[in-house]
Amino acid sequence: MARQPRVKICCIKSVDEAQMAVNYGAAALGLVSEMPSGPGVVDEATIAEITATVPPAIGTFLLTSRQDAESIIEQQRRCRTNTLQLCDAVPEDDLIEIRNTLPGISIVQVIHVVDESSIDEAVAVAPLVNGILLDSGNPNLDVKELGGTGRVHNWDVSRRICEAVSVPVFLAGGLKATNVREAIIKVRPFGLDLCSSVRSDDVLDEQKLAGFFDAIGKRLAD
Repeated sequence: MARQPRVKICCIKSVDEAQMAVNYGAAALGLVSEMPSGPGVVDEATIAEITATVPPAIGTFLLTSRQDAESIIEQQRRCRTNTLQLCDAVPEDDLIEIRNTLPGISIVQVIHVVDESSIDEAVAVAPLVNGILLDSGNPNLDVKELGGTGRVHNWDVSRRICEAVSVPVFLAGGLKATNVREAIIKVRPFGLDLCSSVRSDDVLDEQKLAGFFDAIGKRLAD
């Protein structure tokens, strides 16, 4: 039987949404900074405000589309999250600089699962980061898709990535209450990441949130 993975609720927009997600059992929260496309973007002042209210044991992920060490480091220092989620490819030298400059901050690299080449991409970056997040974006489009698409990608490829790397792997992309058990069994990820399936009219929906956690047996709230 597949173990229950940790859950990251992304696109958090307010202190109230953060508290709701944590109350239901979220182990991590995603806070989306400026992106070329996709939902959930909030300004850095709001990210810092939310992060300051989150218990230390909860992961606070700063989603950034930046690709150079200097601006990523500066952004983290403004937002004060304990994790960086790099939504686009970052050169190896920059990853090393980020790790050396921010030794207490976890780095999670997003791999957009397009085809089997994504396996090689994940294997190459894994030694340089603390975790990998598999999503359904496409960074090769004229307007990059770096997440929040609500699409399911090829879980067979995702499973192979989980088996090929030694760092924790989060699975994202079209997860919802009706398919999450299948995803857990098929991919066996360390964690799950979701956004659109637990929101209504761009607001975190408590009923949908409860339904998702019920589906994986991890609901904590009364």
